[in-house]
This record gives sequence, C-alpha cells and structure tokens, in this order.
Amino acid sequence: MDFAAARADASYLSDQRFFTRLAQVLAGVIVFGFLQWALRGFVDPLRTPIWIHAHGIAMLGWLGTIIVQNSLAGSGNLSLHRKLGWASLGLVLAIVLLGTYAGRMALAMHRVPPFFTDGYFLALTHIEVVIFALTVVTAIALRRQTQWHRRLMLAATVILMEPALGRLLPMPLLGQIGGGWLEAVLQVGFLGIVARHDAKVQGRVHPATIAGMTLVVIVHGLIQVVAGMPAVAAYAEAIARSSSGA
Repeated sequence: MDFAAARADASYLSDQRFFTRLAQVLAGVIVFGFLQWALRGFVDPLRTPIWIHAHGIAMLGWLGTIIVQNSLAGSGNLSLHRKLGWASLGLVLAIVLLGTYAGRMALAMHRVPPFFTDGYFLALTHIEVVIFALTVVTAIALRRQTQWHRRLMLAATVILMEPALGRLLPMPLLGQIGGGWLEAVLQVGFLGIVARHDAKVQGRVHPATIAGMTLVVIVHGLIQVVAGMPAVAAYAEAIARSSSGA
C-alpha cells in the first residue's frame, strides 16, 4: 500500500471515538426500549414463542456486532474488523428470515397490536428488515469509502430502532400513522447528531448522513403506501385466517 492509501485508511481515526460512542448509545436505547417493556409486564418470556426469542438473540447479536466493529476500527484492528464484517452477513440474513417469519406468525396467532391493521403490520415487519439488509450490503460494498461505510452501517441500525421506539412511545394514542411518523422524526433526529458532528468536523453534512436520513423517511413512507394496497391487506388477512399458530 502506498503512503497516500495508508494515510486515507488511517484518517477516520481522528473522530472514530464519536461513532463508537454513538453506536453504544444507539444499542443502549434499543435494549432499554425492549427491557422496560418486559419489566412493565407487557410480555411473558416463558410464554413467548421460540422464534421470537431467536429473533431477539439475532438482534442483540447485531447490536453487539455494531459496537465491536466500531471498537475494532477505533483500535486500528482492521483485519479482524473486515473478517467480522463478512461473517456478519450471515447474521443479517438471519435477522431478515426471523423478522419476516415472526411478523407472519404474529398475524397467524392474532398478536398484532390493536392500533395496527394487519396490512400495516405485514408491511412494517417485512420492509424494515429488507431495507436494513440492503443498507448493510451497500455499506459493505462501499467499505473502502470509510465515511460512507460507517454512516450507512449506523443508518441501517437506526432503521432497526423503530420497534424499540414503538415500545417507548404512547402508540395506542398516536395510532399507526401518527406513531409511525413520530418514530421517523426521532430516527432522523438521531442521525441529526451525526449531521451536527459532520458540520463541526468537516464543515458540511456528509452525503451519507443525508442519505441515511432520507432512507428513514423512505422506509416509513413505503410502509404506509404498501400497507394501503388492497392486495397487501387481503394477503395479511388471509394469513390471519389461515392458522392460529402452533
């Protein structure tokens, strides 16, 4: 590697601590959202289906991965960082499969929150994890462009923040539309911390940060549009009628 390339590789270290700490805060908010939900008695772990536990473990695995990856980048251990990054694709696939399966089974077992329509819940549980996965894949494809890579990885995790926010906000009062867009505002606001950091350090908001904010809005807009499609509503209702779950 020539001097210029080595210098480019090392340039991210000047503010990597910011991204490491932000990943830790993001993971903490998500874990807190689910933990307080359980402590308030809204879920019985002993009666929760096994696939929900598997989905939760996969999600915790991702949160751990995003923290470890940022820590490895901060320590300069890029070799292990890259190896773990490729290995994490298996975890991403597991999140997609388990997330969509859990969503379908919630419909079949009539466990959809009463403030959601079946069509909305189906769109929500499928679109979020699929766009999360696509964002991670894009970030890996742009791994040589560090500023894009780490911001897109953070944005992908912010997309997964939605279920935790849904357990922190008064969703029965907000409803699926009001609640969904308030979640989007909070998610964009979280990425706004990155935008502020960009402006302070680089003198401008990085395009990847803007892309992440835009992606959050697109996700919520797409969910609303897809949920309103008669074919999607009919398909969700068919799943709900087909089985009571086992």
